[in-house]
Amino acid sequence: MGRIISLHEYELKNTVEARQFEQAVREAIDRGLFLLPGLEEYRFLKGLRGSRAGKYAALWIYRNQADWEALWGPVTRPRPKSEYPAGWQVWEDEILKPLLDRAPDKINYTAYRELDLARIGT
Repeated sequence: MGRIISLHEYELKNTVEARQFEQAVREAIDRGLFLLPGLEEYRFLKGLRGSRAGKYAALWIYRNQADWEALWGPVTRPRPKSEYPAGWQVWEDEILKPLLDRAPDKINYTAYRELDLARIGT
């Protein structure tokens, strides 16, 4: 079973500056809010070119679908927000919510299953 890679797109309020968002991410990292079982790595991104130039996103990489579902529920029956990991609730409610133009659970996102294909150059 391949890894699960989730891409979250963040739309900031017009009044929020880039430095505020980046500082909020640093704070969340420092507080250990992203230390979730099965989350292998994460990256915060800022669009360089294209339709999301200058906008932020996050890439979340989970070991496998079973670990991802243990946190967020099955694809057909997601967990309610009240059952999210405590650190994630802090990230969304205390840190992220004041910066976004919508509720954190209303952001655009897509979860992908990594294909098990031969890699170029290996």
